[in-house]
Amino acid sequence: MNMDLRYPIGKFSAPEEISKEALSKAILDIATTAERLRSAVSGMDEAQLNTPYRPEGWTVRQVIHHLADSHMNAYIRFHWTLTENQPRIKAYDEKAWAELTYQNNVSIDTSIQLLSSLHERWVVLLNSLSDADLERIYIHPEGEKVYVLRKVALLYAWHGSHHIAHITALKERMGW
Repeated sequence: MNMDLRYPIGKFSAPEEISKEALSKAILDIATTAERLRSAVSGMDEAQLNTPYRPEGWTVRQVIHHLADSHMNAYIRFHWTLTENQPRIKAYDEKAWAELTYQNNVSIDTSIQLLSSLHERWVVLLNSLSDADLERIYIHPEGEKVYVLRKVALLYAWHGSHHIAHITALKERMGW
């Protein structure tokens, strides 16, 4: 079987109805993302960190920094959504952010620790939300797509696992 290197765990797909159990699992996945990421990159050297996870893909280092950047944006979007009425959020160019060269001089540990601290706060926030809060929405300017916070929690649980799988699949393919 030929795995799609872009989607090693498959594309994100949320159920129509998101149960309390599915949400609890997503929150647990978010809570453990940083530690699972730390474990995935443990022992990798600089050359390995600078290896793309697939042809035309980001390096492992870029994936790590992207996770921190992306999840910071998601966390802020949660706050906007909880404090404003159906906010139209600000999009960002994740590819351009990943290519900012200063990140080559930032330790991966810095981004993993940032992700860990961010997720610690995010998990407390997620666990504090009422059903009504979880049904609040924001509007993404690209395509005017509407996002419901309950589904966004599942999306970012998947997102962390998705990128960790990029790293672990690369390590497996390379025999590291």
